Parts: sequence; structure tokens; C-alpha cells
Amino acid sequence: QVQLVESGGGLVQTGGSLRLSCAASGRTFNNFFMAWFRQAPGKEREFVAAVAGISQMSYYGDSVKGRFTISRDDAENTVYLQMNTLKPEDTATYYCAARGSPTHYSGPYPRAPTDYHYWGQGTQVAVSS
Repeated sequence: QVQLVESGGGLVQTGGSLRLSCAASGRTFNNFFMAWFRQAPGKEREFVAAVAGISQMSYYGDSVKGRFTISRDDAENTVYLQMNTLKPEDTATYYCAARGSPTHYSGPYPRAPTDYHYWGQGTQVAVSS
């Protein structure tokens, strides 16, 4: 059974930092994109960042560019999200996602929730002003 388990969320003040982790089990994702999305109450799920397999090229949503860094450790089957200079608008539930097969996606990288096949349960991040 494939599982993605996020950790590292919490409450932080504006300007602070958090590091999220997502540990995968049940299969490896070395050759596939892994990503982070977030969803605030009453809003749609939003793309945050993605990292490719093999090349490990990274891509970011406009709202987090320059503040967040995604990375992966395939030996540990884990993906990370380093979040710096946090703002109240970053408050959301953060979800880890992984592609499990080479299905089609539009654009240069997969950024729609439907582009991903496996999801974690989410971890809460709250940024106080």
C-alpha cells in the first residue's frame, strides 16, 4: 500500500520558517515528479512547488517563488519543502503529492492536482501576524 506522510507543520510568526517533510512508502518515485500543494479554508487547492525525478529540476508557484525551496532525497524516498519568510497568506493545509506513472500533463511540468496520483493526508501550517 502506497502512503505519503507529511510532517513539520505548525504555528509560526510572520517572517519565520518551517520545513515540511513527506515520507513515501510502498513504492519509490525516483523517476517521477513529486510536489507540494496547499489549500486554505474556502479556497481551491493551489500548486506550491514540484521537483522532477532524475533531473531534480524544481518549479514554483508565483506566490512562493524566492521564499520556498523544494528538494528530494530519493535514497530516503522523501521530499521536503523549506519555507522561509512566511506570511499570514501562507496559512493552509499543505499536501504532498506524487506521480506514479507517465500520464499526460499540460505545460512544461505537472501543476494541476489531477496530474498527481498519490496524496498525503496533509499537515497544517498557520502563520500569525
